[in-house]
Amino acid sequence: MRKLDGNFVLLVTLIVVLLTIGGFLSGGTYLSLFNLQSMANQVPELGLLAIGVMLAMCAGNGGIDLSGIAMANMAGVASGLFALQFFPVDEAPVAFTITFILGCAVVGLIGGTLNGLIISRLGITPILCTLGTQMFFTGVTVVLSDGRAVRIGAPGPLYELGNGYVFGIPWSFMLFIVTATILGVVLRYTPYGVKLMMTGANQKAAKFSGFARARIVTVTYALSGLLAGLSGAIIAARNVNVKWDYGTTYLLIAILIAVMAGVKPDGGYGRVINVVLSAIILQLMSSLLNFIGLSNFVRDLAWGALLLFFLFVNRFALVEHFADLLSSRRSPHAPKP
Repeated sequence: MRKLDGNFVLLVTLIVVLLTIGGFLSGGTYLSLFNLQSMANQVPELGLLAIGVMLAMCAGNGGIDLSGIAMANMAGVASGLFALQFFPVDEAPVAFTITFILGCAVVGLIGGTLNGLIISRLGITPILCTLGTQMFFTGVTVVLSDGRAVRIGAPGPLYELGNGYVFGIPWSFMLFIVTATILGVVLRYTPYGVKLMMTGANQKAAKFSGFARARIVTVTYALSGLLAGLSGAIIAARNVNVKWDYGTTYLLIAILIAVMAGVKPDGGYGRVINVVLSAIILQLMSSLLNFIGLSNFVRDLAWGALLLFFLFVNRFALVEHFADLLSSRRSPHAPKP
């Protein structure tokens, strides 16, 4: 019998608990369709950044991507300025939207590839590399925009992406789920996914296995950058303006989501479905704290404490012990190893 994923069970349990508590404390308002739609609409931009962090961590060697939100802001500003030069928002909303989204994806892909090449070819430690490129991307964004907000406006298709619904589900959330599903399939069923996890789990084995480890690392950070670019497009779709300092706390939250999902900081393990559930949990908690009336400063304190808690849980493999206990109860007559 296949072993239970303890992280998955824990995350699903937390979602049920939060929905129950929120519904009880709010008299049902927390579970209203409007509030659920509002929460779902805020998950994608952070969720995409968190999946990018997960990919970098899976690559091992202290892998991390600290440049995600800076890259997302750069993608939004650079692509917005480019698209505005060719397509007036009011006169060509469809052309503007397509150009803008593609531009965000391209800018993110280029930025992520730069991270990957520096790490894989020059041997720079990922945390130092992405810290440096974070400042570099922020500087580029400030120079391009003169430090001011760039007005994107609200062209119809772009507005629908950030604020519209399909069958009651936000378009942006649907895009997030589709993207996460594709990446989950890629990581689980393709040679790239196997090689990525092997690279993170055992650096020496990966080195002598014969596959191009440097290419795997470069592709991984390029994908992380692409996700940041898509996050930048969704940020712009939800707001009229894009700016170089948007989402200053997003880096901590994206790392927290990845850690809550059970992604190993040492590399070699991570599940996209767990990252999606973790992103949903963080949004449920954020909304619940708002209902209670706590300030944003208390929320930041809660995120930091939660990050330390899950680092402790993962360090001592408490979730794995929980999963073993559940598995033994499911199959009491299973032969002992």
